[in-house]
Amino acid sequence: MAKQSIGLCELCGRQDVVLTEHHLTPREEGGAFLPTAFLCIPCHKQVHALYTNQELAARLNTLDALRQDEKLIPYIKWIRKQPASKLVKTKKSRQRRKK
Repeated sequence: MAKQSIGLCELCGRQDVVLTEHHLTPREEGGAFLPTAFLCIPCHKQVHALYTNQELAARLNTLDALRQDEKLIPYIKWIRKQPASKLVKTKKSRQRRKK
């Protein structure tokens, strides 16, 4: 089971949110013992809804790469304005659904 705590999301910067441990290189792609980041649940779900594990391992395996990706920039801008208590629905991207 993923580790959870309350604190600062390393992706969106919101405070006092429930955090989950995100493997920057997915475990299925060899990242079990590589660096992780603590993301709020909505950010963690959004990352996995937008990208395959192969994409995450190949080009989005750092926080900076995630923050600068064109698909995540508008989401991060939006989520930063949401209260920590807000429940956010996540949908897979059209491109991801086709795969």
